[in-house]
Amino acid sequence: MNPFLDNIAWHTLVGPHAGFAIGTNEARRYAPGFPSFIAFPDFDKPNFDALLPYTEPGELLYCAGWAGVAPAGWRVEAESILLRMAWNGPMPAVDEAPEAVLLGVRHAAAAHELAMLTRPGPFSPRTIELGDYFGVFDGPRLMAMAGARVCAGGISEISGVCTHPDFQGRGWASRLIAKLLRREMQRGVTPFLRVMRDGVAAQGLYRRMGFRDDGEAVARMISRD
Repeated sequence: MNPFLDNIAWHTLVGPHAGFAIGTNEARRYAPGFPSFIAFPDFDKPNFDALLPYTEPGELLYCAGWAGVAPAGWRVEAESILLRMAWNGPMPAVDEAPEAVLLGVRHAAAAHELAMLTRPGPFSPRTIELGDYFGVFDGPRLMAMAGARVCAGGISEISGVCTHPDFQGRGWASRLIAKLLRREMQRGVTPFLRVMRDGVAAQGLYRRMGFRDDGEAVARMISRD
């Protein structure tokens, strides 16, 4: 197992995405406008005080991997279990979504609107700046998208996989994922993704594609008083 996997958010925030991060060497988060992920170098000894200058009271923050007791002044708003799935197959032989468009700043509003409709996970107006996100359009409408987000140590997360309800059942999710798999593996990067433990349908799709189960982690939404 890649040693970066269990704390990929921290390794990303101090590594490839350091330019998008704020915080210290004891706690970091993405800057405003990006998903409000927080991370610590050691989940067994999280320094929440180090986050105080970089958070607002009542702001919802996301943390994956920390399962301890919330310190005074902080509360857990929601908790779930994420299943991590790592790619365990060959590189896709062809690009299965050649019509997909690399999303840029001009697509940010459409991407955010689709994410708010389908809820693939934490997604903010500037999320698509964190990696290569691809979308498929029907005229001006964004039908489906997927992208590669957190990355460090030769691994990257496929995320933001979603399809507009009007265009489901056409295989866009699997085709966009295959496109990203091919793209990342051509770079020498191993892809993985995370899915809710109760997301049985999504897990089935990913296993059929060639992903394998690779551990679980607590995912929390937290805030400070």
